[in-house]
Amino acid sequence: MGALMARKNLLEGLMKAGGEDAPPLAPAQPRRQSGAIGAVSQSLADLRTRAIAEVPADMIDDAGLKDRLDEDEAGIAELMESLREYGQQVPVMLRHSPNVEGRYEIVYGRRRVAAMKRLGVPVRAMVRDLDDRSLVVAQGQENAARKDLSFIEKANFARQMVEGGFDRKVICDALHVDKTVVSRMLAVTKEVPEPVILSIGAAPSAGRDRWLALARRIAAHPLDKVISLAVGDDSDARFQAVFDALAPQKANRPAETITREDGTALADAARRGGKPVMTFHDDRFADWLRRNMARLHEEFSRNGGQ
Repeated sequence: MGALMARKNLLEGLMKAGGEDAPPLAPAQPRRQSGAIGAVSQSLADLRTRAIAEVPADMIDDAGLKDRLDEDEAGIAELMESLREYGQQVPVMLRHSPNVEGRYEIVYGRRRVAAMKRLGVPVRAMVRDLDDRSLVVAQGQENAARKDLSFIEKANFARQMVEGGFDRKVICDALHVDKTVVSRMLAVTKEVPEPVILSIGAAPSAGRDRWLALARRIAAHPLDKVISLAVGDDSDARFQAVFDALAPQKANRPAETITREDGTALADAARRGGKPVMTFHDDRFADWLRRNMARLHEEFSRNGGQ
């Protein structure tokens, strides 16, 4: 009987402890887990942060800085064919839109998202919570690892980061290059106006030195004229067209008169615009030379140009 009363008093005491007169409970502290259990819990947390989500393509918007200068319609068409056949093998990176609840913005993988939007299929993506600064840095790091971006595209990306208020160290970290390389990139974008860069495009065959040479030629010409010269089927051709058209004109040397043994003038040889020009005084000889030019050149080539 005494034991029953003792248990009853204990239960009453516990019930009173939860009543109005009971002191407030301390907030629960997270339990530290160590050993194998702790390692498993950490692995599960890491998996959650790295999880791949399927996001409707029409819920994805563009964001960040412009990295590509050329519209790559052919490349997107090829991507669409590959996605139809093999599916999406590599996920893109998205962030939650800071402006519209439920929407997403591209960190990197723009061409893949564009292709999948056209196909009307969901996009496999890593989704991160990133502020604008982190987004641009992540985009820059992805660009630095890609081989298909040209020098001027990376330089233009660095220029946009400067205009966005990023300091030189962040730009170096984002592009995985040192300050010297960034300085060279910015030297080009400082001298070559952005409208010229956009009118030419990526120009993958033109490196820093050729862009700097173009910058020196641009300085003496109106911007509208330079842009009008950017004509060609692709960006390399447009670069070359501008580069050649702005080449400094070489002074023409006086014409050299070629004479027969008796001193009669046969032709005048000169260079105009850096190209050889000959003016013949004997029309019959000029016609014969025109008809036999290919044969004479073959003989010239067989003799090693002698």
